[in-house]
Amino acid sequence: MTKTDTKAKIISKVKIHDKDTGSPEVQISLLQQNIGVLTDHLKKHPKDVDAKRGLLEIVAKRRKLINYLEKKSKKRFNALSKKMKI
Repeated sequence: MTKTDTKAKIISKVKIHDKDTGSPEVQISLLQQNIGVLTDHLKKHPKDVDAKRGLLEIVAKRRKLINYLEKKSKKRFNALSKKMKI
């Protein structure tokens, strides 16, 4: 499966409307997928400091988006956390 197909599949699971690519739910889901990829990479290459730094930045960005969504709409946050098991 290509990167574009994977991204489209993730977006289709959590999108709010047909052309949704920027909602917090979509952004969090895409960041979650990137975190998984980087985590697997770091298991194989534990000394890759640049990848580790990038992973920490992505985790921080995801945390900020989660906090924003929780403040903005508790209902949407609860729905996302059930879907993604956060």
